[in-house]
Amino acid sequence: MAGATYGAGPPLIGITANLEPARWADWVREAALLPVAYQRAVERARAVPVLVPPSARATVPVLVQRLDALIIAGGGDVDPALYGEEPHEETGPPQPRRDRFEFALLRAAIDADLPFLAIGRGMQVLNVVREGSLIQHLPDVVGGHAHALAPGRFGRHSVQISVTSTLGKTLGDHADVATGHHQAVKRLGKGLTTVAWADDQIIEAIELQGHRFGLGVQWHPEEADDPRLVEALVAEARD
Repeated sequence: MAGATYGAGPPLIGITANLEPARWADWVREAALLPVAYQRAVERARAVPVLVPPSARATVPVLVQRLDALIIAGGGDVDPALYGEEPHEETGPPQPRRDRFEFALLRAAIDADLPFLAIGRGMQVLNVVREGSLIQHLPDVVGGHAHALAPGRFGRHSVQISVTSTLGKTLGDHADVATGHHQAVKRLGKGLTTVAWADDQIIEAIELQGHRFGLGVQWHPEEADDPRLVEALVAEARD
């Protein structure tokens, strides 16, 4: 059974990570990297975080079987070739290993009805997996930098939420969110529903129709003081 919790312990929540050069002590090595805020958010929700860096696709069925839920974490830009476009001059360098792995993992999670929360880049992965496309550089569309205050820093803005959605039932009709992205959904993917918008009408959250808990948010709930979204994922994982 997909997402089977063994015994009576807390659920296991997989969190995707990146592979990047990193320095510690006298070492400079490729490392699996994930902001610690994700780990802390999952632990506050009384679940066990499991780091899931890009690996061989053969690991995907095992992960989907053993994990109780999945967080597709934020990070660099999705390769525009995956949605049929040439890269914008502001689009980051491709990460083919991460793209391949996360696409395979998310497709398997969808097929298995495994609960997932896709955050930032993760929401963009979800949209492209479902054959959608992305705005590659938001300032070209909306002007200014309301969605990304400065490199390496989170800003804040409000979002309006559909109250009939899973997200709305968790957060209500609006939220003040931590934001830091220069890309967003352009053409919505198949089977997805828009459930939150910024004031400039940029799509801020999407849900996968017919999935027990399949939610993507463009903001970063792990960076905020409001634990409800991660708690909702963990509650679904326990069920």
